Amino acid sequence: MPDQPHAAIARRLRRAHGHLESIIEMIEQGRPCAQIAQQLQAVEGAIDNAKKALIHDHISHSLEGTLKASGAKGQAALKEFRQIAKYL
Repeated sequence: MPDQPHAAIARRLRRAHGHLESIIEMIEQGRPCAQIAQQLQAVEGAIDNAKKALIHDHISHSLEGTLKASGAKGQAALKEFRQIAKYL
């Protein structure tokens, strides 16, 4: 049973999927490469954002409880991990 953030990620990916189908049509219609590349860039960005949301959700829901239970050392590791995860 996916939680609310996972449902939001699935919606993002469905939109990206629809957009990708539109890009395939653009290719089949012979649209200019610059327009196609621009649209592909948008789909890549959407997929990348979905990946980041999934990873940050995992950090918040799965790792946070485990590391907080480890006491101060676990909390320090969680803080460090969140800092580095910003650069995903």
